[in-house]
Amino acid sequence: MTTSRIRLYLVLLVLGLGSWLAAYFLEEHKNTEYSAIDHSPDFFSVNYLKKETDQDGWLKNELFADKMVHYADDGTTHLTRPVMTLYNVKHNLELAPWLITAETGLLEADNDHLILMGQVFIGREKTKKHNMFKINTSELLVTLSINFAETTEWAELLDGLNRTEGIGFEATFTDPIRIKFLSKVKGRYEFN
Repeated sequence: MTTSRIRLYLVLLVLGLGSWLAAYFLEEHKNTEYSAIDHSPDFFSVNYLKKETDQDGWLKNELFADKMVHYADDGTTHLTRPVMTLYNVKHNLELAPWLITAETGLLEADNDHLILMGQVFIGREKTKKHNMFKINTSELLVTLSINFAETTEWAELLDGLNRTEGIGFEATFTDPIRIKFLSKVKGRYEFN
């Protein structure tokens, strides 16, 4: 073989190998570019308001947030400064609604579990039948379908001049209201 033929074969080999590598990397880049789904929002809202009614048309709850961002990949809704209002409608008699506020929130894809994070405040105004309630806690999980909330964090209940605190609590916000502290419970109660 002559030197010029060897050079020709080497040039053809290098060009063929270069073409194959270019095609391989372009195909690899093309596949990864479209197959990766990132955690980016598909829609958002400022001054978001969502209302839910029961089967009879009575207002069941309202969710307001300064900002709402929805993510398609996992179906979650992220909330900034959420305010959840839980209404108690029983026998056409409206009782005082429960108001729950937090720093941030996450509504899971099932639209039934609301995780409230940071400082959480739960309150209800005084009525003829019920005292005013205030609960301070953090990291609260609310199950909207049954008006139930729970946390494993410290919580404080203020009922008039009475104060109860403990680690973790469970609460049902329908009539009759049930609040249960889970551990390290202590309180101060004043009687008239």
